[in-house]
Amino acid sequence: MTSDCERLDYHACESLEDILKLVQFDLISLRETELEENGASSLLDMVLYYESAAHLDISSNTNLGILGWQSLSRLVQQSSFLWRLDACNMPIPEYPAQALSKALLGSRLTVLCLENTRLSGRPLFTLVGTLKGNTSLQKLYLANNNLNSFQDAMQLGDLLQYNRSLKSLDLSNNRISDAGLEEICEGLGAGKTGLRNLVLWNNRITHRSMVHLAKILPLVNTLETVNLGHNNLQNDGIRLLKESLIANRSIRRLGLVHTRVSCEGAVTLAEFIAESRQILRLDVRKNPVRTGGLMALSLALKINRSLIRLDLDTNPKEEKSQGKPPRCRPEGAQGELAGGLWVLLLTMWCVFVGFVSRL
Repeated sequence: MTSDCERLDYHACESLEDILKLVQFDLISLRETELEENGASSLLDMVLYYESAAHLDISSNTNLGILGWQSLSRLVQQSSFLWRLDACNMPIPEYPAQALSKALLGSRLTVLCLENTRLSGRPLFTLVGTLKGNTSLQKLYLANNNLNSFQDAMQLGDLLQYNRSLKSLDLSNNRISDAGLEEICEGLGAGKTGLRNLVLWNNRITHRSMVHLAKILPLVNTLETVNLGHNNLQNDGIRLLKESLIANRSIRRLGLVHTRVSCEGAVTLAEFIAESRQILRLDVRKNPVRTGGLMALSLALKINRSLIRLDLDTNPKEEKSQGKPPRCRPEGAQGELAGGLWVLLLTMWCVFVGFVSRL
């Protein structure tokens, strides 16, 4: 049942009762319906009474008011049928955050999407305080909330340390930065987390904080997906992660889109691929990887037996040199690789022989 972008006033909400009491919907979408306080309260009370929705999307409704938030909180707390709530693109100030957090304490909700809700600060503190003791929520989406590297990151670290049920955490498009990633890594390393998927896309993270991630990767045996796309990791970041990625036995998907990784970083990733027994997907699109790096990855694929998907740019970066053998220029290197591409190929052959000897 969807009413996207159709205005629902109080009378329209009341008229839906005959439908709600007859049908249990997989999804009720009320996105951008301009719900006002009384109409929202009435409609949400009906959804609870008749257990009408397994998945409720109430995003982009900015005028729910106190009554609307109270009804939504009761629905979250008491429904035995609702398993997912989307409440995105609308501010959640302190009172709604308190009401929703209290409801989550005994809720059966397994997926909560609160993207672009201005959660930074006190609202996040309130939410995390409850979720640390929650045992049902498995997926939490907090993208586009302007979460910072100080108090917000500390709260997220505490959440990962004490919560045992959370499987996926999406923090895309925030301001976690290097200091914040350190807090998150401490939380991952300190607790017996069950987290499987961590998305840190576009969070102003650099290679400097990869030392913290490298420290905890060998200790975390549940983490299957790490997405670090659109962060300035560069080749140094990949180098810092390599040994820990090899030591880790759970990582199956690694996202490195637009992380400024060049040929040198691709060679490092090739070494990881050749050693890994569990990696399924690696995404290195939108990186300046040229012929040398691609050849290294190709060689690693001949050794690896687990990788089923390698994402590369459809049109690889062209070599800059003209009339000369292709050269692989690492980002920040003091000059070209000695001797050009033939040295890289010789290095790859040595790596290949070394890996084969370990098999």
